[in-house]
Amino acid sequence: MQFDKKGNNPALAVTYLFKGLGLLLSAPLRKFILFPLLINLVLYGAALTLGYYYVEDLINQFIPSWLQWLNWILWPLFFISFMIAGFFTFTVLANLLASPFYGVLSAKTLSLINGQEGVVIEPPLAKVIFAELKRAGYLLWLALPLIILSIIPGINVMAPVLWAVFGAWGMALEYMAYPLENAGILFSEQKQLLRSIRLGALGFGGVAVMGLAIPVLNVIVGPAAVIGATIYFNEVKKQQG
Repeated sequence: MQFDKKGNNPALAVTYLFKGLGLLLSAPLRKFILFPLLINLVLYGAALTLGYYYVEDLINQFIPSWLQWLNWILWPLFFISFMIAGFFTFTVLANLLASPFYGVLSAKTLSLINGQEGVVIEPPLAKVIFAELKRAGYLLWLALPLIILSIIPGINVMAPVLWAVFGAWGMALEYMAYPLENAGILFSEQKQLLRSIRLGALGFGGVAVMGLAIPVLNVIVGPAAVIGATIYFNEVKKQQG
């Protein structure tokens, strides 16, 4: 499989996420988003609560006393890094729990936009969960250097930007995985396909990250991103033959 070059357009890629939001409560998809919404509500509620009570103390522990005079610049940098890392962690966990439902949601979305409303092929549960764990392991491996970078004074000024790029790439991989897996595309090929439309993927994932960082809105962004990624996939895949 190959992707059309138009998929590398970030502005076009972002529109697919908004199309996903537009279809979120459509009658054929409504029942497929109930459990993902409930999972997101519980986990992001927990993340918001933990962030409210503990992030400030945690950040202050990472700023050594001899750098207290730089609090005005270091605190915002640490705050942004911790918020991105924290919400990304909770997002991966939420997607892991919701992955069986997201696979079905993607399959239903594809059948809907192709005019085949009665046709939904559900991917095997074990396969979906294994793929999600493999993807989470890959993202954790990429995140380790950023975690180390984030706690090194001076160098960590670059951390927020790097976390943002990492989050955008991770969310593109995460949400595009569902239509790709339903098409029989393995994780190694998924990465190659998304690299072929890297700018578009980063645009799509970046807007998803911004939505996930906004309390209340983040509850619906996941299902909307799955729908949007499925539309994205359907629009940019090259027909064989």
